Amino acid sequence: MAPRLESPAFGLPHLGVGIGLRPRHYRDVLTTRSVVPWFEVISENFMGTRGGEGGRPLEILEQVRENYPVVLHGVSLNIGSTDPIRLDYLSRLKWLVRRIEPAWVSDHLCWTGVDGENLHDLLPLPYSSKVVRHVAERVAQVQDVLGRQILLENVSSYLTFMHSEMTEWEFLSEVARCADCGILLDVNNVYVSATNHQFDAREYLNGVPASRVGQLHLAGHDDGGSLLIDTHDRPVSRQVWELYEYAIERLGPINTLIEWDDKLPSLPKLLEEAARARRIQESVLGRAVSQRAAAR
Repeated sequence: MAPRLESPAFGLPHLGVGIGLRPRHYRDVLTTRSVVPWFEVISENFMGTRGGEGGRPLEILEQVRENYPVVLHGVSLNIGSTDPIRLDYLSRLKWLVRRIEPAWVSDHLCWTGVDGENLHDLLPLPYSSKVVRHVAERVAQVQDVLGRQILLENVSSYLTFMHSEMTEWEFLSEVARCADCGILLDVNNVYVSATNHQFDAREYLNGVPASRVGQLHLAGHDDGGSLLIDTHDRPVSRQVWELYEYAIERLGPINTLIEWDDKLPSLPKLLEEAARARRIQESVLGRAVSQRAAAR
């Protein structure tokens, strides 16, 4: 497959390769000008109370925002649940969006609870037309409240549903099309799920509409023997780096985030992972330029 030279990136600004902003690195980020061009934060850590006060974490985020673009990434939207969308949650998220002015907002294509109970996990959905319609209606509600489109991320999974009528990538693509939202494509989650369920990860990447993809995630996973587990507690694996290179060949230089949440390394170590992603992007784009020049 010939590499692409550019990507629509869902109409989002091209920020390059960023990292997640975590408390362990606050001091280093605030006291030294980092080479990383942008940060992603977990929305819920800064949304505060119903009254809109975010406390010290929000003060830190606002200081970071003075010097860097910031992206909001949620874990509790619960977009696939049968519970009504929580309007108090959306109100606080909208308040944070107005306060921080993020480059974009994302959450997960999953459900996280039912009957008002938060299960604190990102749980997969059956891949069916009925669920596509259900999720798309809820995404429309969220986007109407926020006044902007969002990105939805594919999650890693460890089971499948008998009621599924399509592949995961077909489901993700249909939700994005019907909801008119973007895709946050987690390359590590693609690899984890492909290994667990024995499908072709490259077929997944080929099946996702490039025009809907606004961001990529890279992370580490644990090999539990019978299953791969998405842990975000170690470097990106060789296999995921190889899949990432293929993703860049197909999608172009998509905004990419190194996602590391547990057993956090030093900031320089995290920046090494980001630098590797940048080198892969530069290598792919260099090959594309050479191929185009040779074809003239």
